[in-house]
Amino acid sequence: MLTKKEPPHYLGHRRRLKDRLLENPRALADYEVLELLLGYVIVRRDTKPLAKELLARFGSLRGTLLARTEELRDVPGFGPGAEEFLALWREAWARFHEQPARDRMVCNSPEIVADMARARIGAREHEEFWMALVDTKNRLIGWEQVSKGTIDQAAVYPREVLGVALRHNASGMILVHNHPSGDPRPSVQDIDFTRRIRTAAREIDLRVLDHLVVTDDRFFSFQSEGML
Repeated sequence: MLTKKEPPHYLGHRRRLKDRLLENPRALADYEVLELLLGYVIVRRDTKPLAKELLARFGSLRGTLLARTEELRDVPGFGPGAEEFLALWREAWARFHEQPARDRMVCNSPEIVADMARARIGAREHEEFWMALVDTKNRLIGWEQVSKGTIDQAAVYPREVLGVALRHNASGMILVHNHPSGDPRPSVQDIDFTRRIRTAAREIDLRVLDHLVVTDDRFFSFQSEGML
């Protein structure tokens, strides 16, 4: 006689977790949140062991979501599906924080651009250079990548920076780059580059409002520190 095959035990557990999520999301432990997220791409396996292993390796849910791809690939059970899912999550998170640029928000504090930059490039393992562009009323009209470099530098030339600003008919710009080292303090090269950009921009009536150096959780503002 054929017997009905019992469904995997984790399916009932996952359903109970989802019910708890809808009832009281804050009651879920970090590993439970992570195992539910992973369950959307690893549907035929219990994701609790992987969730706990990721938290053990990277220290927290935040640390896991911001972990470098190469480190995640070293975790047994973390396959292409999970990698693609986290890449999508990060892109959605970055676009959420870039909404001020789409809404032409007035840039009246460094935090507005710093939030966009941290979400987009703060946790990247290589250095990237971006620009926030503003009109005459300091409303954000653009958020553009200028270059992508290595772990400790991104080759950027003043003509590239000015060219991007001119193409957008910008009145001013905020320079932005990340430090994969986790230390947002500017280097000697950063300071020299900022000086050269200001000098070149002044010749064509472009304003340099700030230069921000970001990491995943901090930022340095040249303007706030009196360096512009």
